[in-house]
Amino acid sequence: MNIEPVRRSQRRPGGRAPKIVASVAVGVGILALLTACAGLAGPNNVANVDTDHISGFWAGLWQGLIMPISFVISLFTDSINIYDVHNSGNWYNFGFVLGAIVLPGGGARASRRR
Repeated sequence: MNIEPVRRSQRRPGGRAPKIVASVAVGVGILALLTACAGLAGPNNVANVDTDHISGFWAGLWQGLIMPISFVISLFTDSINIYDVHNSGNWYNFGFVLGAIVLPGGGARASRRR
């Protein structure tokens, strides 16, 4: 039985180039999405409206944790939103983002060895 090493000309086509092109395309898509969302950010004009309910850090944390469920429900009804517009500002935003990061595992999954 004669076993010869595989030569470069015999290797399967489509090595690294398609992977690089796909990575660049995904990166450009994410960059375009983030750029499109940047124009939506602004001050919370309804936070100072007379109401007896202003959400703070803990409400933001809870709403960040339940965001995936709230999002699915909000697709089918108009009475559920994933973000409370009557919030205290930066502390609510911090809690919301922290809750949204904690749920899927945050950076812990990315640092795990494969």
